[in-house]
Amino acid sequence: MLTTYEHLAAYTRARFGNTDAGASLVEYALLVALIAVVCIAAVTFLGKAASTKFSSVGSSIKGAN
Repeated sequence: MLTTYEHLAAYTRARFGNTDAGASLVEYALLVALIAVVCIAAVTFLGKAASTKFSSVGSSIKGAN
């Protein structure tokens, strides 16, 4: 018995054909967008923590003089 996904996939292939033209470009675009979102989130999250650490180290060095 076909699952819902298999049924939908079979229907889609039968209806629109099994052409992969442009699929790679869309997949790469989605990957690039995902990587960009992760990088922005990491810089936003780690940027504040790094700024705090650098300020702490800078004041420690300034106090040692």
